[in-house]
Amino acid sequence: MSKILIIGAAGQIGSELTYKLRELHGDDNVIASDITYENTALVNSGIFEIVDAQDQASVRICVDKHKIDTIYLMAAMLSATGEKYPMKAWDLNMNSLFHVLNLAKEGIIKKVFWPSSIAVFGPTTPKVDTPQHSIMEPSTVYGITKQAGERWCDYYHKNYGVDVRSLRFPGIISWKTMPGGGTTDYAVEIYHQAILDKSYECFLKEDTELPMMFMDDAINAMVELMDAASETVKIRSSYNLAAISITPKEVSEAIKKHIPDFRISYSPDFRQKIADTWPKSIDDSEARTDWGWNQKFDLDKMTEEMLKNLSEKYAKVK
Repeated sequence: MSKILIIGAAGQIGSELTYKLRELHGDDNVIASDITYENTALVNSGIFEIVDAQDQASVRICVDKHKIDTIYLMAAMLSATGEKYPMKAWDLNMNSLFHVLNLAKEGIIKKVFWPSSIAVFGPTTPKVDTPQHSIMEPSTVYGITKQAGERWCDYYHKNYGVDVRSLRFPGIISWKTMPGGGTTDYAVEIYHQAILDKSYECFLKEDTELPMMFMDDAINAMVELMDAASETVKIRSSYNLAAISITPKEVSEAIKKHIPDFRISYSPDFRQKIADTWPKSIDDSEARTDWGWNQKFDLDKMTEEMLKNLSEKYAKVK
């Protein structure tokens, strides 16, 4: 049985990934870690360690202690936050990756998952059905770190035989956790505000089309990729991944099917410029061909799931 370490487990994706992997592999075989104890629900749910992703010794101590053979490196500074703290974003996103890749290079761990992002693309990339192999001129620090990280993942695989696997995530939508400073955060916030206030002021224009994905699909994609036979994983930089492409207006219309008096207004901020450089839709045919990727949620099914669960969540708070 694999012994799995999730670095950055308290984040939006990391926390839900932890619960899913524990369900699949058992609580004792999945060690959650982050830099603080702030996510008390996660800390109390199973084995938890304080690990600084930027400190190689901190990572190594945890790996040795628990005899880890697989690492999911989820720690990162996202796009909107990264623009405010560019050097901090570079240091966190790059140093953490090198620490994990080097552990695999030395044979201390066997398998690595590292998430990339559609932020690797830029204004010169084809925006519709963006292909797997395309022009990549990212305009954000986050995108630059992810592009560089993809190249290092591919390099470590080709030169050192490191079994590293990666997905270029679109925006992730979840009812369980709040987003962590990304350009696609509106697509989570809008559902919360629909329940709480029946209104939302969006920081993107109404017709800004971006690729998105429900969290359940994102978690399943990671699990399926990591479970795939090594010979079927033909891309070691990062796979394009897609589910739905939507605009704020389309999300609001889907919400109105359940909350007819919901109202949305638009006040674009600095995140609009970031969104304008990103693809509108993604061609993920290679992931579908190589290891059988297929999403389960469309906009209407996701909206129904979001509103149902958030309504229950806020009802309990009251």
